[in-house]
Amino acid sequence: MKRSELAIFTTLCMVYDDENRILVQDRIDPSWPGICFPGGHVEYGESFVESAIREVYEETGLTIKHPQLCGIKQFQTEDDERYVVLFFKTNKFSGELRDSDEGKVFWIQREELNKYTLAHDFENMVKVFEEDKLSEAYYYKESNTWGLKLL
Repeated sequence: MKRSELAIFTTLCMVYDDENRILVQDRIDPSWPGICFPGGHVEYGESFVESAIREVYEETGLTIKHPQLCGIKQFQTEDDERYVVLFFKTNKFSGELRDSDEGKVFWIQREELNKYTLAHDFENMVKVFEEDKLSEAYYYKESNTWGLKLL
């Protein structure tokens, strides 16, 4: 049995406040457009937590503190790499909100999320961010069809 494999690591971070608002990004990337949380690729030699902090700062202008790992998403790419998205969340932040090349960022009330055009499958990811009983969104292929397990 193979014990190692190629992998791609990314992060997403749900930043929230005491007014039940969440910070979202309207992504302009044509490969994955729509509303999502800020995040991106983990750089070589970078810790996962530091990646989440850096990505949030680059995409929003906010400096977050104490992001807590709250789940993962994973699937195999067409090149047979394991693509892993580490989910973090925090309500500790400072700075002034600003847009980036990744898209416009803004606060919304949590209950208004579904009024927006969401990035593909973002609704399922939010379940993992928020539900204590869930920790993983696992995509698998069966007979050339993608399936999803929320675990």
